[in-house]
Amino acid sequence: MSFWGKLLKFFNAFNNRATENIIEPVQKIIGYDFYDKSLLLLSLTHRSFHHGEENNSSSNERLEYLGDSVLGLVVADQLYRDYPDSREGELTKTKSMLVNETTLATIGKAIKLNQYIRLSPEENRLGGRERPSIIADAFESVIGAVYLDGGLSVARDVVLRLIYIKKDSIITDESQRNYKGELLELMQARGAGMPHYIVVSEKGPDHEKEFSVEVYVANKKIGSGSGFTKKEAEQKAAAMALGALGNNEVGLHS
Repeated sequence: MSFWGKLLKFFNAFNNRATENIIEPVQKIIGYDFYDKSLLLLSLTHRSFHHGEENNSSSNERLEYLGDSVLGLVVADQLYRDYPDSREGELTKTKSMLVNETTLATIGKAIKLNQYIRLSPEENRLGGRERPSIIADAFESVIGAVYLDGGLSVARDVVLRLIYIKKDSIITDESQRNYKGELLELMQARGAGMPHYIVVSEKGPDHEKEFSVEVYVANKKIGSGSGFTKKEAEQKAAAMALGALGNNEVGLHS
């Protein structure tokens, strides 16, 4: 065998071992063995891993989109069955707490899913493996991959076993508060109008972009916040606004 042939064989063997070191542990974590293991590998591949490629089919972004919908359906269905006397607003609030980024990232770290996300060396060095948005997106992607590989009943089992079973502790966790929802309810109760969020700046490269957001009511700025996703920045801005309104630091009369 030629030198280049031996080198290719070495790299193929190295990649196969690396793949096995990801697939087998993650299958144990989620309690499901894939028929098409390439789906699981794709679900764990962040877009930074193939830096510079335009085709997002090499990352987990499409699976994230699918998994988000599957997760929402499973949780909504189970809440509907478990709480026959709850009104739509209560079910919606509980569902939001069970499927949001904070919940998924917290559980993803607890089960060590984040250790197996495929990132570029640079993204890994910058702390991407601990970033809530990346962990939550990977979690949703894995659910999407399970759905494609095993069907809805299998995906349902994974969601109920890994996420829904923790429902009681999640809904009593103060960190799960939906500050945007609380601010909206407060403004409606006061007849002050709808909160309006504006992205005032975006800094950093695409894989590490930081957003700064301001929230306004009746053309008056009442809060601001920043985060690595618009959602995170908006939540922080809403939290600041609630604190300022509660302390009478801002008024809403022009």
